[in-house]
Amino acid sequence: MKSKLYYSAILLILQTAILAGQVDVRLFSGNNSDTIVFSVTEGEYEINYFPSGEAKLVKGQKGIIIRSGAKLVIKSSNDHFRAISDSVMITGITGNDSFSLSVDNSGRMTRHYSGDLHCKSDLGTLLLINTCFTESYIAGVVKAEGGSGRHQEYFKTQAVIARTYMYGHLKRHALDGFDLCDDVHCQAYNGITNDSLIIRAALETKNQVIIGPDSQPITAAFHSNCGGETLASENLWLRGHSYLKKVKDPYCISSRNSSWSKTIYVRDWIDYLKKSGMPPSPADYSLLNFNQPVRIINYKTGSFSIPFNQIRTDLGLRSSFFSVKVKGDSVILNGKGYGHGVRLCQEGAMVMASKGNDYSKIIGFYYKGVTIKNFITNKDNLELP
Repeated sequence: MKSKLYYSAILLILQTAILAGQVDVRLFSGNNSDTIVFSVTEGEYEINYFPSGEAKLVKGQKGIIIRSGAKLVIKSSNDHFRAISDSVMITGITGNDSFSLSVDNSGRMTRHYSGDLHCKSDLGTLLLINTCFTESYIAGVVKAEGGSGRHQEYFKTQAVIARTYMYGHLKRHALDGFDLCDDVHCQAYNGITNDSLIIRAALETKNQVIIGPDSQPITAAFHSNCGGETLASENLWLRGHSYLKKVKDPYCISSRNSSWSKTIYVRDWIDYLKKSGMPPSPADYSLLNFNQPVRIINYKTGSFSIPFNQIRTDLGLRSSFFSVKVKGDSVILNGKGYGHGVRLCQEGAMVMASKGNDYSKIIGFYYKGVTIKNFITNKDNLELP
């Protein structure tokens, strides 16, 4: 049973964020289940199934939706109603409505949401679109991307970054009939949160986004830990940005993900390099050694070179910031950081917040030459005031 704090937090978001607009998010986008269980956790919902028919569910009641080809079968758990429809629109009617979704009857994957839900069969899958208030969505993203138990200024930082991404990509899935998906293709969103600090951070930064020199929302990249030095965006992507340059970061170097090590057989390392284009292996294995005290683009041995980012991707390493040392019949990769390394370092930002830096200073440290401004939240006509 959910605590009173949970519902109070949701109600606070709904009451405070009315003017903040709404966003349409595809749910369970990485899951292909053909069955969902809809449970009302607060308020009351009206269910409209097309071409005709309607029903209501109140707190504690459940509905089951099953995709069958191009049609949907919808029924209540107590068989109070049952219908076959083209699509289903589930709409909150009290103003303080929330629900949970389970992708099967086991309840192993259950998430909580507020707002409305549109369901239909599309391209061989059950398409679920949640229409919710933007700040409720932002709080959920902060929880999914940043976790709990952090300093308030860190949560504000992550909220502004999440909102910047949202408005910068709001029409990303326009042709699919929604704004954003809930997977890492857009931003991780596992539903609403009852974390009062995160909710407060979203509300206290409401409408704020990071604007670049072109007066547009920036590419608000972030990662777990940079290992003491961020990576310039042009060294990772085809296009660079003036606000995504290399930054020396003293804040994260003692954090949990600041260093790592991986040992592999030297023969496996040589086989990998050969498959990547290296000529016959050197007779002296010490020529495979490579020191990376600061971020360097390519690993080199003899006349052969390969991007560290490619090695990271191919071998599933935690970062591209690592040195190579042959020891006996093994190769030891001693690495720094966790993630792609471009711009905001989450663990560095956490330390900055704990040292008394507010979110604007944290953002200014990692993103150079940017400003924080309010965005008009009409998603059909986004502009700065």
